[in-house]
Amino acid sequence: MFQRLRALRDAPALAAGLGALALVVLLQLADLGALERVRLAVFDAYQQAAPRDPAGADAARVAVVDIDEASIAKLGQWPWPRTELAELTDRLARAGAAAIAFDIVLSEPDRTSPEEVAALHRRLGTELALGEGFANLPGHDALLARSFAGAPVVTAYFLDRGGHGEAIEPKAGFTLHGTMPTRTVRRYDGAIQPLPVLEAAAQGNGFVSIEPDADGIVRRAPLVAIHRGVLVPSLGLEAVRVARGDGSPDLTTSDGSGETLEAPGAAVSLRIGADVIPVNDAGEMWVHFARHTAHATLPAWRIIEGDMPDAELARAVAGRIVFIGGSAAGLQDLVATPLAERTAGVNVHAAAAGQILAGDFLERPDWAYGLELALVLLLGVGLALVLPRLGAAFGALAAVGGVGLVVGVSWLAFTRADYLLDPTYPVLALLVVYAVQTVAVFYREERQRAYIHAAFDRYLSPEMVRRIAEDPHSLELGGEEREMSVLMCDIRGFSRLSERYAPHEVIAFLIDFLTPMSRILLDHQATLDKYIGDAILAFWNAPLDDPEHPQHAARAALAMLAELEELNRTMPTRKGVVWPGEVKIGIGLNAGLCCVGNMGSRQRLSYTLIGDTVNMASRLEGLTKQYGVPIVVGSTLAAELRGFALIEIDRVRVVGRDAPDTIFALLGDEILALDPQFTALAEAQNHMLSELRAQHWDAAEAALEQVDYARFGVAALGEHYVEWIADLRASPPGPGWDGVYQATSK
Repeated sequence: MFQRLRALRDAPALAAGLGALALVVLLQLADLGALERVRLAVFDAYQQAAPRDPAGADAARVAVVDIDEASIAKLGQWPWPRTELAELTDRLARAGAAAIAFDIVLSEPDRTSPEEVAALHRRLGTELALGEGFANLPGHDALLARSFAGAPVVTAYFLDRGGHGEAIEPKAGFTLHGTMPTRTVRRYDGAIQPLPVLEAAAQGNGFVSIEPDADGIVRRAPLVAIHRGVLVPSLGLEAVRVARGDGSPDLTTSDGSGETLEAPGAAVSLRIGADVIPVNDAGEMWVHFARHTAHATLPAWRIIEGDMPDAELARAVAGRIVFIGGSAAGLQDLVATPLAERTAGVNVHAAAAGQILAGDFLERPDWAYGLELALVLLLGVGLALVLPRLGAAFGALAAVGGVGLVVGVSWLAFTRADYLLDPTYPVLALLVVYAVQTVAVFYREERQRAYIHAAFDRYLSPEMVRRIAEDPHSLELGGEEREMSVLMCDIRGFSRLSERYAPHEVIAFLIDFLTPMSRILLDHQATLDKYIGDAILAFWNAPLDDPEHPQHAARAALAMLAELEELNRTMPTRKGVVWPGEVKIGIGLNAGLCCVGNMGSRQRLSYTLIGDTVNMASRLEGLTKQYGVPIVVGSTLAAELRGFALIEIDRVRVVGRDAPDTIFALLGDEILALDPQFTALAEAQNHMLSELRAQHWDAAEAALEQVDYARFGVAALGEHYVEWIADLRASPPGPGWDGVYQATSK
């Protein structure tokens, strides 16, 4: 039963957590750009923490000839004469380069070529100054083409989305397995190509267009693109093909692989020779960058000007793919990567080719998305189920532990298997579920506190309400047995008072009376059970434990008498106040076992108590009229009031009970109890009762004359004993009398 109630209580928080989880799943399915950037930033952090080993296997396979600032300073402004590039190509070829890939698009004729210079002078009318044979000198582009023809050269071209330029004819066309990936692979209609004479002389031709991510960072190198419906290779892929003498590359798409037949046309993998390269849907390869370039970087000027001896050059490039590109700022070929704010674009091509040659790939596998979605659901639902039971602190530990697990698995996958597993959505699921459920639980607790305040702030002291609100589990609803102190208070002669005044005047009087009395009870940590017309029922030691409940009950009763004395003095003098002269009250105090809790019907409940202790308190209140004292206390409670000014007044068998009880009058607190006159009163009272119960009527009367009841405001008690002794003298109870007074009314 308890578990069922707890489940019902936790249901709103669980629903909120699962709703938040559903939102995360929808975000994962939509894959918004903002969260994609977070994922990419995580992958960047992994690369920064564990960059590619610069001494990796690709270091011996790739080299870069850099047209750097020093080369520009040595050889002059770019573009250089094609004879310089021919010299560079020849030396690299003689040094044994496996392929020479130009990350430079040679799309315009060399302006320094003899035929171009001759044409210029013809326009100026100064061609005779050049000499008759100048125009017949071989052109620089022709010389470069001749150099290309004798070397394993790969030329480059730019792709753009305009429609200009001729159609590209790949040197080795792709073999396609599946549907043309027009949905995912980038498509272009335009191209800026090298001069036909150069392109024709080269063994390979590849594009160098790299489109960074939305944040401007290059993380992937495209290996394939579509130009006017034809698959074309990148510079890096083409360089690998030429260097190894491989045949046409193979591209496998989703329906060709049998992996996702219902979503055809997405690139899956690319094969070149014996190597299978994992690519994303767009045909891009993730590049694992090194903190420092893994490949040898040679300044172009040293090779062209012969500063680097043949032997040294051979050691640097023999058997390697040599990429020629520029890091000089004027060449405008600088890109940002996860490890560098600015690096030459040629380094991206070189890194990609090196990883292909090494067969070492950074991969985001096809099953990664499914695994991440499964983690979102598994961890999110798990946390949603346990969090309401764990609470905020342990729930936070569980959420942090889940985040650590996800990030740890993702990190190990990167460092041990070169897998890119995205922890973003599982972490987001854990954080969102934790945040939403914590807010939901907090809201629930606040509502519970508000409910507690609403339910109890009119019945309990503010301190007790605060304690319950801070720890609602200390409040056990539904009925429990407790040792409690009970107070019943009633106004004397209220029926006659009601006859004298109009109903609204009676209500005004009750408000003026009950308000200060209730305040006193609450100040003494009482729980106000109910108002029964002019009567008040209050109790102690519930709903929270109150170890000093007998003392609190006694002090509250004494404080009520003191307050009533002040009201009787001041209220009649106030204008517009209904106060019928001197008001008197009777208070019955009792203690014992009670059942307290939410009681009533299915439609309406009330937090109250029942039991013989309550009934006895009501009877004791009635006896205050019989004995002429304001406060009558039962024996169980009196036994707990050691030090208070109590006097025994009788042994009584009240209406409705067979067992008699010894009753006491509470006259004051511990200060009055130390008064010698009160001590004399208590001793004389005890002596009088002893003689009375022994049926020594003369001795009892004599002892009664020694008691000064009027000094303590209970003169009527002495009058009660005078009348009682007279009745007993007139009608003796007989030898079997137990000294118990039999009450005849409530």
